[in-house]
Amino acid sequence: MTSVSSASPLAMATAPTVTPDRVSQVTPKTYPNYKVIVLNDDFNTFQHVAECLMKYIPAMTSDRAWELTNQVHFEGQATVWVGPQEQAELYHQQLSRAGLTMAPLEAA
Repeated sequence: MTSVSSASPLAMATAPTVTPDRVSQVTPKTYPNYKVIVLNDDFNTFQHVAECLMKYIPAMTSDRAWELTNQVHFEGQATVWVGPQEQAELYHQQLSRAGLTMAPLEAA
């Protein structure tokens, strides 16, 4: 039986090499953000939409909720929150269960 010594070309060819330049070029990948979008409909009132936004979207002020509600009405939709997928799914589900018409989540 023959053995391969550590000095053989075969052993050297299979050893991985990492140069410092390659290591410094690695950039971490971030998770994508997702948009929560409310759509206009013919049955939710302005008051209900604004109240839902204030109730379910963190740090939503009354003024901002009314701006977004007007945007939903006059432009047909408004992005009411952008952030990590898990939180976006939660806010989307809460707003949907409250009766708002929602667009599917989409990557930002």
